Amino acid sequence: MFLVWIALGIVSGIGSGLFGIGGGTIILPTLMLMGYDIQYAIGISMVQMIFASFVGSYINYKKGLIPLRNGIILGFGGMIGSSLSGPIVQFLGSLWLNIAFLCCTFISFYKYFFTQPKHTSTARVSQPTQLLILWLAGILTGMFSSSLGIGGGLILVPILGYFLGLDSKKAVPLSLFFIALSSISGALSLYHSGFVHLQTGIIIGLCSAIGVLLGLTIASRITSKTHKTLLLFVYLFAIISTSFKLF
Repeated sequence: MFLVWIALGIVSGIGSGLFGIGGGTIILPTLMLMGYDIQYAIGISMVQMIFASFVGSYINYKKGLIPLRNGIILGFGGMIGSSLSGPIVQFLGSLWLNIAFLCCTFISFYKYFFTQPKHTSTARVSQPTQLLILWLAGILTGMFSSSLGIGGGLILVPILGYFLGLDSKKAVPLSLFFIALSSISGALSLYHSGFVHLQTGIIIGLCSAIGVLLGLTIASRITSKTHKTLLLFVYLFAIISTSFKLF
């Protein structure tokens, strides 16, 4: 089991660095297939995200890839939304959490790959409107993503693309910074609700910090088109594996 946690941490870390996801999209379906109840899989996933997202965000910040003001507005909204995750997980239960995870992933997948963006550039959106969109996106994404055990990248990247015109590679650093802030709030909320296996989460998290370095290296060497194609397979994995568990 220990080796499985190590492998899962590294793979999820690569996903975090490459796609700006917390890793939950990979960890959550895998842990459920291994027999973990979804509430505890969510708790483990949220602890792992703290490690991966902070390492990735620090590197992205040093490279100048994070517009700090936008990231803080987005992350602050995420912290507000994530603080509600513990009560939401307690209220919904396993079945409805699985259904909600599947629905959110499918809607984000459809919006991102099969609809035209509302704006093709952030220059077409006024600064106050842009900040409002970021703040509201942070609250909504934080509330749902932390409750579902995902960092929010698969929800947030399509929002940033559709409403602000950001391509997937430009949205990834913002998404990862958002996860760094919201994951702390989400993990604390879930811990107080009794849904965190701390040792497992820390082991997977430390390994994911290594994986995120590999993911960032890969992301810097591929085109936006290739990046979007790879992201498509992540969505499909999440949808198929969750459907298998649900049905």
